[in-house]
Amino acid sequence: MDPVTERLTLSIDCGGLGIKASVFDSAGTAHAAPIRIDTPYPFPPSLFIETLLGLADSLPKASRATVGMPGMIRHGVVVATPQYITANGPRTRIDPALREQWSGFDARAALTSALGIPTLVLNDAEVHGAGVISGIGFEVVLTLGTGLGCAVFDGGKLSPHIEFSHAPIRRGTNYDTWIGEHERRRLGNAFWSRRIRLMIDDLRPVFLWDRLYLGGGNSRLITPELVRKMGSDVVVVPNEAGMSGGVRAWSLRND
Repeated sequence: MDPVTERLTLSIDCGGLGIKASVFDSAGTAHAAPIRIDTPYPFPPSLFIETLLGLADSLPKASRATVGMPGMIRHGVVVATPQYITANGPRTRIDPALREQWSGFDARAALTSALGIPTLVLNDAEVHGAGVISGIGFEVVLTLGTGLGCAVFDGGKLSPHIEFSHAPIRRGTNYDTWIGEHERRRLGNAFWSRRIRLMIDDLRPVFLWDRLYLGGGNSRLITPELVRKMGSDVVVVPNEAGMSGGVRAWSLRND
């Protein structure tokens, strides 16, 4: 293998609305401009693999890959993925056939075989967190996008994933919908930002984090006034970490 290729990681960030990919060296420097496509729906596992292969073929060759995707991922196996089991994307009806296809799908094994390189598959918030945490103390990452992503790190090591976004905030509503993209558009950034601050105030005594990182595409839309009021233990981080974190994720995982 070419010496340059040996140092490169293909990183793919799979979201509910879009999929982004690039290739990074061991220092986290991109070796190609990011590619972005709309997430195709319906999106069965077979199309998932085909789509990611197409992105990989458009980028420089790498020696390993990291894929972040929404949902509960355990040891590279999909336990549940709320977006990809829908007929036409977020907030559309669930397709029972898609739910069956995704449940128990070994994404890591399938992608390792298809790409021909070792592949790590994690929840997308976990990959994002790998790109921003300090590695000291108890650190929580919340990503704000189509819905809510969550990752927890202790001493720089990734803790088992929990689908915190499904926790109820009130009857019939969970955090995923309460602060997701649909509500941001309905409320406007100012009122939506207040919800983010309320969520943080509610969660601080639950997690007792040393540091909370707010990432994802919508974190930049929190109003500056509300960011200042959130406290010194809260940091807003760039969305680009969702891909650059693919390099460091290999050293932080526990499986």
